Amino acid sequence: MPTPHEQLLERIDSIRARASLPWTDDGCGVTRLDTPIAALVHPDAYKDDSDRHRVLLVGGLDGSAESAAAAATLESYATSRRLRNRIALSAIPCANPDGLNSGEASGNGSGGNPANGYPPEGGFFNHETDPETRYLWRYIGFMAPDYVLEVRAADSVSWECSDVPSQLSEALDAKPIADDGGLLSALGMGSPNDLGRIPGIRLNAPAGQAAESVGVLWEILETEAAAKKSEARTALDSRRGREPIEIAARLVNHYGDTLDPVIYTQGVSISGRLRYGALTDSVEECAEGVANLVRPYLSGDKAWFSDSDGGANYAGIVWADEMYEATGDSRYRDLLLSIADRFRGSDAGAPPPPCDPDYRTEDMFFAGAILGRAFALTGDISYLDIQSSFLLEADIQVESGLFKHCRSVPYHWGRGNGFAAMGYAETLTRLPDDHPDRDGLIAIHRRHLDALTVRQRPSGMFSQLLDMPGTYQELTAVCMVGYAVARGLRLGWLDESYRALADSLWRAASERIGPDGEVVDGCTGTGAVNDRRFYIDRAAEYGRDDRTGNLALWFAVEIVRLSRQI
Repeated sequence: MPTPHEQLLERIDSIRARASLPWTDDGCGVTRLDTPIAALVHPDAYKDDSDRHRVLLVGGLDGSAESAAAAATLESYATSRRLRNRIALSAIPCANPDGLNSGEASGNGSGGNPANGYPPEGGFFNHETDPETRYLWRYIGFMAPDYVLEVRAADSVSWECSDVPSQLSEALDAKPIADDGGLLSALGMGSPNDLGRIPGIRLNAPAGQAAESVGVLWEILETEAAAKKSEARTALDSRRGREPIEIAARLVNHYGDTLDPVIYTQGVSISGRLRYGALTDSVEECAEGVANLVRPYLSGDKAWFSDSDGGANYAGIVWADEMYEATGDSRYRDLLLSIADRFRGSDAGAPPPPCDPDYRTEDMFFAGAILGRAFALTGDISYLDIQSSFLLEADIQVESGLFKHCRSVPYHWGRGNGFAAMGYAETLTRLPDDHPDRDGLIAIHRRHLDALTVRQRPSGMFSQLLDMPGTYQELTAVCMVGYAVARGLRLGWLDESYRALADSLWRAASERIGPDGEVVDGCTGTGAVNDRRFYIDRAAEYGRDDRTGNLALWFAVEIVRLSRQI
């Protein structure tokens, strides 16, 4: 027998079918019981130039009666073609599906209550009792509707508002929403998600009267000549409006100035700093800064690596060839080649020595970044033969086109697929056109990118787990895949059919890079674990994060290079 939540979704599917509504299915969270929180996204919800009022309906925070009222509200919208031409309504029909299924009043069945606790602090998105509040807070903030409409069950009809224009609250005869720790009060105060306020409207009504009651709101919004953007929507418009070189400049101010320990999370930033210098005629200044940074290593006061270091550490010198080019100092060349030679001597059927014998996607990038550069410095094709054999023998691309994290872990981790995309891009950047493996590698790479395109969220982002849309929207995967696509377009192994993918990924990434280089929701360091919940619960970093900022910098610089065709 279907659960109450499944019955609700079946009812909504019936509404959609009857009205031929163009909503896209999405997920805006995952509960502690692994239940996805379903969302329906209007085509205009993320469209920059839409003049429709963008409204997000949220129901079911407190129980089944609210979910029924939300479904009735959706039906009232679906049956009016006139409304649909004026209002872009998206919906989270039941923000507390476990509470609906359990019948637990004001609870989620895991000791939490999604109806309060806003703005949430910490625990993104792995809070032990209240993950729903974290998911809803971030999802709503970066959808940035003009209004959030919450429907609550009540004995009689009444309205409440937060931060809405006075004429709207007066027309509804609405009372102010108290600062009660609820979703709408928090969205209407301060600067949620470091963006801006989102006005909230709450309809309290018996389930049977919700559809009729909400008609008052529809009439008011329908008669307004133009949509009034929320502060959050305006802030995202401003972020998207920045030139890529401006965003790169913000990132350079915060990343690429440390290298202790030597590891890719810092080395990519240093490379990005040098690439930014090449774009802004400041490469000598940037190279001088890098030289000062690495002087203790070159002098022998510090060891580059320890005996326990591996590919992630070795990829920390991806800037060495660029420093050699900028300065002519052969020590940088010798350093890179000495590390590249550590990838020699693998046994038959095994990856290069520094790599995990389980063929992890991370190593596709770590090895490709070093071996490709070694070939470019020497012309010794054996370096690239090692890398191409590694890629072709890994056997971790599944039928869908996505990559498993490694042979023994079947989950399609977002950043893991980003590593694969970058590994192929770094390899193809330097692989000669006549190399016997080139066509085969390009075919695998394109198949992968096609699979990723299908799994983009309506926002343009990728999920932490690519085949589980309720998991959080994760920035490193977006930057890595975007970098690979922009590189492929610029150097010609991808045709113009991939331009839309590059553009949508840059749009999504630019919204999640703050004015001072802050980044939004980059997955923390992650091993390979055969446990789906492990990936769902990996913490999301917000603010300054080397792992995310470095990849955002590479992506920004590559987008500039693509636009300039250099």
